[in-house]
Amino acid sequence: MTAILGKISIANVESNLGTAIRTSVVLVKVETDGQYVTGKQKEIHTISKKELIFICLSGLATGASWLCYYRVLQLGPASVVAPIDKLSVLVTVLFSYIVFKERLSKKQIVGLLLLMLGTIAMALL
Repeated sequence: MTAILGKISIANVESNLGTAIRTSVVLVKVETDGQYVTGKQKEIHTISKKELIFICLSGLATGASWLCYYRVLQLGPASVVAPIDKLSVLVTVLFSYIVFKERLSKKQIVGLLLLMLGTIAMALL
């Protein structure tokens, strides 16, 4: 639904502005549901500098991803953009394998291959 709602919402809106509005909504949602309801906002002082840096880098990567995603969604059909976006799973798995030495089971490898083949088929056909 994210792709469909996004496609509808940015039909006549500049994609960066749409992303900024969406990001604001996500921020409010996370803050009201997650932090202030549970009282966890006080724990920010217990996060190490290294972890905080990587959380911030992750946030920057997410923001860049959203900017690109909404721009491409504005330019192309959601039925093509959304499947291609799912190929990020492959990047994550490869990165996890190389950096964290995570291993996949045979079942997970088959699932990853099927995901890749399905995504490529949807994008090309």
